[in-house]
Formats: sequence, structure tokens, C-alpha cells
Amino acid sequence: MMLSRILAIGLALSSGSAWAQSAPQLKSVTVDLPAGDRQFPGGAAADAINNNCTACHSPGMVLNQPNLPKAAWDAEVHKMINVYKAPIEEADVPAIVAYLVEAKGAN
Repeated sequence: MMLSRILAIGLALSSGSAWAQSAPQLKSVTVDLPAGDRQFPGGAAADAINNNCTACHSPGMVLNQPNLPKAAWDAEVHKMINVYKAPIEEADVPAIVAYLVEAKGAN
């Protein structure tokens, strides 16, 4: 009987102290990212990748990826479309994949 009273008092005190803690205060912050004007090299052959992929990826990030076979690059581009909802027209996919295979294709 005494143990149950002690437990009840302890529970009341511990839950009261939890309520006494203030909730975390959230605040908005602004982050200014540096503007990047770097493009994939290759002139017209790079138009599709420059027009579609640099909205989310820097050329340096893409060009530092491991060399992959064509099927893997095709799968990566379709993953960007299907999973991450990249607004890439299906007509641009072959040119993007061809660029990636030329630049970072597996030997």
C-alpha cells in the first residue's frame, strides 16, 4: 500500500516536471547558397543534361561519380524521374544517358 502511494507521488511529480519544461522554439532561417554557373562540358551534346540536371546537381558532383555501364546510368536517370520526381521529359532521357555514358561510362 505504501509502495503504491510512493509510486503515485513519484509519477505525479515526474509528469509535472515534464510539463514544466518549455517546448523548443522553432524559427525560420534563410540560407544563401552560392550561385553556380558551371555547365557540363560538351556544347550541344550537353544541352539535355545542362537543361535538366543542373537544377539539382552540380556538374562536379555528377562527374565525380564512379564509371557505370549504360544500363546503370539509364536506371539512375529513371530513378531521378520516378523516385525524386525530377521534371525530365522522356524525350531528353536518351541524350542524358548518352552524355553520362560518354563522360562516365564503364570501360
